[in-house]
Amino acid sequence: MAVDGQKRDEEHQPPERVLPMPAAPDAIELRHLRAFVAVADELNFGRAAARLYLSQPALSRQIRMLERLVGSDLLRRSTHRVELTLAGDALLDRARRLLSDLDDAISTTRSVGGELAERAAKSWRPLDDLIRAGAGIQQFRAAVEDFHAGLTLPEGVGVRPVNAGGVPALAVAEVADRPPTLLHLHGGAYVAGSAFGFRPLGGALSLATGAGILVPDYRLAPEHPFPAAVDDALRAYTWMLDTGTPAAGITVGGDSAGAGLVLSLLMTLKEQQLPQPGRVLLLCPWVDLTGDVRAPDEQEPQPAIDPWQLHRFAAAYLAGHDPCDPRVSPLTADLSGLPPMLLQAGTGDPLAGDAHRLTERARSYGVDARLELYPVSAHVFHYFWSFLPEAADALERAGAFVRRVAG
Repeated sequence: MAVDGQKRDEEHQPPERVLPMPAAPDAIELRHLRAFVAVADELNFGRAAARLYLSQPALSRQIRMLERLVGSDLLRRSTHRVELTLAGDALLDRARRLLSDLDDAISTTRSVGGELAERAAKSWRPLDDLIRAGAGIQQFRAAVEDFHAGLTLPEGVGVRPVNAGGVPALAVAEVADRPPTLLHLHGGAYVAGSAFGFRPLGGALSLATGAGILVPDYRLAPEHPFPAAVDDALRAYTWMLDTGTPAAGITVGGDSAGAGLVLSLLMTLKEQQLPQPGRVLLLCPWVDLTGDVRAPDEQEPQPAIDPWQLHRFAAAYLAGHDPCDPRVSPLTADLSGLPPMLLQAGTGDPLAGDAHRLTERARSYGVDARLELYPVSAHVFHYFWSFLPEAADALERAGAFVRRVAG
């Protein structure tokens, strides 16, 4: 009876009222909020765009997307001024707190995992110190090879020499007789680096993508200035076509200056009306040879290359050639018709701005360009795939991109 009475009492209790809380639209991204806060802080689209390494049209698109998602106008725009609406004012402080809390969480996480990031930074330090001391190019080349010699070649990966249309190269693959379908142009500021040095990262890239990797030993400056490296890259690419690999089945990739060389190759293919590759993979690209780079953050581990020394390397490569020529500066080029591309960069890399600007320019010409950012400072952090989680994750995503676009 007590139980029945309890049931009757419960049945007469008023039902609990549950007030559904409105959820934020799933499509709102951090970049939308960062764009809004930057404009609200500056009350000027030009200054906010420069602060975020974006073009003004791209910044405007992000603001308009955020306004559509929240269903309110956040900013009043006129010819001469930008003002916050009441809705924008209501969002601003909350967005700032949200971004600040997130940044604090990321900072704490990075400090916990800082040992691995510091290990990556220490690996670069001897080379970095040498560059800062004003070492000559021959010393720089030797130091680059020493750096690569300390990296690990994945087990089970084979390496064989290849004559790629008259260009000496190495083929790196998990399966010895697998024909190369990924042409990778190594970094080294156009004056250093080699196919031999790239073997460890090439092996990891082969495992991640399932592709055979072709790494040409293109000619280096200052002995062979522009366009020698571009000519060698073109010969290696056309060799892949001539040996039976269809253009749509080829991925062209590059790291650092090698990524810039990739864009030079694509512009040359476009100029000569040759078929474009199926997809493009750019790791920490250096594509602006005018020297427009931001100073490194003193709180970050030192990057691989002092950005101010890039002037010297760029001058050796250009040998008086105009750095704004679209063949060497994709940031001034008509990029229409280029294949889908994935760009990856570290947030603490002084050259990260190049990745941002290249992505926005490619998109403005209708290119399917995607940028992935990782919370690391080391330039071309992918080299440290054997111990740095962000590097391993980046290579896995690169592999997924290559397989997805190929499919």
